[in-house]
Amino acid sequence: MASLPDLIKWRDELFQARLSAVREVRDSSGETVRFGSDREMANAIAAADRAIAEGQAGRASRIIRFSTSKGI
Repeated sequence: MASLPDLIKWRDELFQARLSAVREVRDSSGETVRFGSDREMANAIAAADRAIAEGQAGRASRIIRFSTSKGI
């Protein structure tokens, strides 16, 4: 998976291309991605946003600690 800064850069490039009505985007590895419609591009931006959110949230803790007392 790409690093968080790479994902943010890719999402920003996609967003700029969408605003400019450009359907082809070249990624950091030099590959050209052509989107058939605005909806496809919007879905790619949404997927990038989800991946960024997951990367920023970190990993959820699997440990739950209980603190109980008898009320004394």
